[in-house]
Amino acid sequence: MSNSFFKGHGLGNDYIALDPSQLTFKLTAKTIRAICDRHWGAGSDGILALVPSKKADFGLRIFNPDGSEAEKSGNGLRIFGCFLYATKRTKRRSFSVETKGGLVHVELALDRNGQVNGATVEMGRASFRPKDLPCTIKAPELVMQPIKAVGQSLRFTG
Repeated sequence: MSNSFFKGHGLGNDYIALDPSQLTFKLTAKTIRAICDRHWGAGSDGILALVPSKKADFGLRIFNPDGSEAEKSGNGLRIFGCFLYATKRTKRRSFSVETKGGLVHVELALDRNGQVNGATVEMGRASFRPKDLPCTIKAPELVMQPIKAVGQSLRFTG
């Protein structure tokens, strides 16, 4: 067992990727908050935890710095793809990942030395229907909807 991890960044986000089965401690909301703390921990926008999957090549749980779980993160998935390749969990450039938000396809770009120099993910089609979002607005779509905030009427696309 080891407590090693992989830290990567993508377009302004930085995540820590790891395999919980290799840790000497349990990943709990408390430990996630401690690890992600930028003053006392390693500092991160979240943790990418490798988990088993029956539906995809790999499974992924994405934890926010407060310990809550996210469904998907495009930058997180790209970093996770680099982690899988860098730690020799895969030699393939193309593979599937199961997240809480569904299946995602990851494609890695390699340089002439076989090092990852980019990654793309197929996140699926975005939905702006209120039934697909955590909101109570009664509209067919959340596109340029007026909302009142701070004494102003603003337009919001969810």
